[in-house]
Amino acid sequence: MRTIGEAAAELGIESHVLRHWEHVGALTTRRDGNGYRVYDDNALEQARTVLKLRRVGLSLPQITAAMSPKKSAAQTVVREKIAALESEVLRRQQAIAFLQHTVECRHRYLDDCPDCATFVREA
Repeated sequence: MRTIGEAAAELGIESHVLRHWEHVGALTTRRDGNGYRVYDDNALEQARTVLKLRRVGLSLPQITAAMSPKKSAAQTVVREKIAALESEVLRRQQAIAFLQHTVECRHRYLDDCPDCATFVREA
């Protein structure tokens, strides 16, 4: 069993973050006889999962849904996030291609380059 401070330190976050996660329903914790939160191994593992999902970009409502006992609800949220990330990867790859071309472009001004104009029209 760990106190909220011990759990937060182990996770590398502040105690108020754990309280917030509990408040919004992304984390469940037990209380001791004095009403203090206690973190057993299961609660700590759940907090690690929330932390990982936050780091990959899920919002707390998405995390709550992704951790739902109903697998289909969890899969829907995760699939939506995967699609959003794939879309972001594509946008960044296009940005890299455009910037690489501008570095290598033989034209003095980008407006003079038909390839640059094509990149601009595609955006």
